[in-house]
Amino acid sequence: MTTARAPYYLDCDTGIDDALAIGYLLAAAADETAGIEIVGIGSVSGNVSASVGAYNTLDLLALAGAAGIPVAIGAHDPQGGSFRGGAPHVHGANGVGDVEIDKSDVAVSAESAAELLVRLAHEHEGELRVIAIGPLTNIAEALRLDPELPGLVKELTLMGGAARVPGNITPVAEANIANDADAAAEVFAAEWFITMVPLDVTMTNVFLEHHRQTLIDSGRPVATALGHMLDYYFEFYVGVYGHRASALHDPLAVAIALGEVALKTAPVVRVLVDDTAGPGRGQTICDLRGSYNGFPEQSNAHTRVVLELESDFAPVLLARLLTA
Repeated sequence: MTTARAPYYLDCDTGIDDALAIGYLLAAAADETAGIEIVGIGSVSGNVSASVGAYNTLDLLALAGAAGIPVAIGAHDPQGGSFRGGAPHVHGANGVGDVEIDKSDVAVSAESAAELLVRLAHEHEGELRVIAIGPLTNIAEALRLDPELPGLVKELTLMGGAARVPGNITPVAEANIANDADAAAEVFAAEWFITMVPLDVTMTNVFLEHHRQTLIDSGRPVATALGHMLDYYFEFYVGVYGHRASALHDPLAVAIALGEVALKTAPVVRVLVDDTAGPGRGQTICDLRGSYNGFPEQSNAHTRVVLELESDFAPVLLARLLTA
C-alpha cells in the first residue's frame, strides 16, 4: 500500500539560490522516504522577471526529468510599483549565473501563479504546504483572490526578513520583503501559521569552494549545472564575506519546510512588516523581547522565526543535491 505524499507548492524568482532550492526539492520528491509531491510552481519578479524565472524553472525541471510539474507565471510588478530589473550583478544576466541550460519544450500554465495556488489549495484543502522564496506578491494576490486561503493551507514557509541582523538590501530590510513590502505586510497580517527563515540563519550557513567542486565533479546533470552557476554567485559574495562562498537562503527555507533540518531557536512571535515610505521600509519587526525569559507564549503570535539551527546545513544540502 502506498502512502499519500504531502503536497507542496513553491513560489520563486528563479535565480541561483532558487535553483539550489529547486534542486533540493526535486531530490527530496524523488526520495520515496521523504513522502512529498511538488504539485505546482509559481514565478514572481525578484532576482529576475517573473517570465524569465518561469522559463528558468521549466529548464531546470526538464534537466531533472521532472517536466510534468505545472509552472505558472506570476506578478511582474510589485504592488504599487514597478519591477526594477532584478539582480544581474548577483545572479547573472539570465538569472542562473550565465550558465546555459537546454531549453524546455513545455509550455507555462495558462493560469497565473496566484490562480494556480488558489486552485491547488482547494484541491488539497488542509494539506497544501506553501514555500515562498521570492517577493510575496503572488501570495498576497492569492489572498485577495480567496480571503479564505489561510484556512485552506496547512503551513506557509518563507525565506525573507531579518530579525536580529542587518538587512541585505537596506540596513534593515532583506530583499524578498523589501521588493514588495506592501505584499509582505499583507501576508504577515493574514491568519495562517508562518515559518520565517530570515538572514539570521541563511547568512550563517554557507557553501564553500569544496562544496561547489563536489557538485561539478558529481557527473549528475542537475548537480553539475548548479555547481557551475555557483561560480558567479561566489564572486558576488566575495564582497560580503571577504572570500568565495555563498549564503544558502532559499534551499534552507525548503529544507525547513520539509522538516529536514533541526531548529535550535525558533520562537513563535508577533511580526509586522514596515510598509511605510521611510528608511525602515521592508523591515520585519519581530517581537523578540521574550528572549531574556525563554520566549514565553505571546498572544496573537503566529510566526515562527528561525534564529538558530542545531547544526550546519551545508552537508545536508550537498547530500541532497548529489542525488538530484
